[in-house]
Amino acid sequence: MMEEKEFTMIDADGLILGRMASLVAKRLLNGESIVIVNAENAIISGHRGNIVREQKKTLELGGAPHHGPIHWRRPDRLVRNTVKGMLPFEKSKGKQAYRRLKVYIGTPKELEGREKEILKDANVDRLRGRFVTLGEVAKTIGWNPEGRHAPSPD
Repeated sequence: MMEEKEFTMIDADGLILGRMASLVAKRLLNGESIVIVNAENAIISGHRGNIVREQKKTLELGGAPHHGPIHWRRPDRLVRNTVKGMLPFEKSKGKQAYRRLKVYIGTPKELEGREKEILKDANVDRLRGRFVTLGEVAKTIGWNPEGRHAPSPD
């Protein structure tokens, strides 16, 4: 998974998605390698119904099959895409920065003993209104946490 080179591990549990993504994007552009764990526990601020409605509307956009645009449903991919949107991806420095980012659902066994950094500037305590976790939104728009072909609940 990750090589033995040095990287920073960030726990997304209870972090606001947009604020976390902007902080991570800045650090990636400065040359850091970053691993984000517990992507499904990242927070999106706002009313649950509005967020889900907006995500479903985005999923309806698209052209012919296999030609895009690609809209992700998995929480790790949604986090990666959010960070990608905050990088100058058309430039080589943006693409190189994006390659230094790894995002996982949960915490992989190889990384369990490592120290996790918590970004205080992106903490959910800053919010006063409603919020929903990225995992809840992902399940509502079609993510199956048990796997691609999980048995139907009969």
